[in-house]
Amino acid sequence: MGNQLFQEARRFVEMAKSASPADRDSTVAKAKNALSSAYANSTLAEQRQLQEMQQELDQIT
Repeated sequence: MGNQLFQEARRFVEMAKSASPADRDSTVAKAKNALSSAYANSTLAEQRQLQEMQQELDQIT
């Protein structure tokens, strides 16, 4: 099953990447919150992936 918070963070990041410009700010905020929550409860490998997702978010904002 994997880390539920990690899966949720990935889902929110994907939503933010495909969000319309009008919805982008709120979806990015939700994605960042999910990334933050997931980070504390993740393995080192998951943390690296979460950092990559954070960089993706930074590129679209």
